[in-house]
Amino acid sequence: MDKKRVKDYMTYDVVTVGANETAKDVIDKIQKTRHDGFPVINDKKEVVGYISARDLLTIHPGTPVERVMSRHLIVADPEMSVNDAARVIFRSGIQKLPVVDENNHLIGIISNADVIRSQIEHVSPEKVYNFMDTLRRLHGIEPTLSRGFVPIDQLLPTQAKIYEDELEGRIYEIKKGLAEPLIVVKRPGRYILVDGHHRAIAAKRLGYKTLDAYIINVTENFELGMERTAHAQNLRTLDDIKVMDYARHPLVAITHRLVRQS
Repeated sequence: MDKKRVKDYMTYDVVTVGANETAKDVIDKIQKTRHDGFPVINDKKEVVGYISARDLLTIHPGTPVERVMSRHLIVADPEMSVNDAARVIFRSGIQKLPVVDENNHLIGIISNADVIRSQIEHVSPEKVYNFMDTLRRLHGIEPTLSRGFVPIDQLLPTQAKIYEDELEGRIYEIKKGLAEPLIVVKRPGRYILVDGHHRAIAAKRLGYKTLDAYIINVTENFELGMERTAHAQNLRTLDDIKVMDYARHPLVAITHRLVRQS
C-alpha cells in the first residue's frame, strides 16, 4: 500500500470552475457532469478553492463563486502515498483532494473511490514489472511501460472462458469507478490482453469503447507465446470467450458441496 502513489490512481481529466463564474454556472456543471463539486481555479490556473453542491444551498444564482467557495483547501502531491491520502480523506471528511504541482497548478484529483480502488486492486505496478521481466528473460527484448486507455474491440484475448458471477462483480466495479486497469501488451498492430478478461467483457456489455490499462509496449514484430496459445484456442476477439454460468465456478461448486454435507 505504501508503494502506491496518488499519481497512479488520481483522475487526470478534471472538470473545474473559474473563480469569476457564478453559482448558476456551477449548478449547470453539476447537472451536466453529475459531479457534486469542483476545484476552483484563477486566471493563472492556480487552485484557489473548492465548491460543492451544499455550498450553493440558499445562494442566489448570480452570486460569484469566489464569494461562496471554500478557501480552506487541502491538496495532495502526486508523489504522496495513497495511504497518506486515505488518512487525509477519511479523517477530514473531504471526499476529493485536488492534486497540484509545486506551482499550485491543478494536475488531477483523487477521491475516496480512488482510495478504495487502490486497496482492492490486485493489478499493482509490481505485478506489471514482474511480467515485463519475464518478457525480457524469455525473448531478450526491452519493453517499455505506459498508462492509458485501450480500444476494447481491438483486444486479443488469451483466456478462453470467464465466469458469470465474477463478471457481475466487475460490472458493478466499473459502474462505481472501482475497476482495476487491464494489463495489455501492445505490439505492432495488436493489443494482447494479458490480465483483465472479466473487466473487458464487463466494459463491453456496458457499451464502453475504451478501458484503462497498463500498456506494455513491445516494438519487435514477432509472435509471443500467449498469441500462439490464443490462436490454438481460436480466440480472435472478446466475443470468442465463453461465459460460464456462475454455478459452474469451481469455488461455488465446492461451497455448495460443503453446505449439502453439513
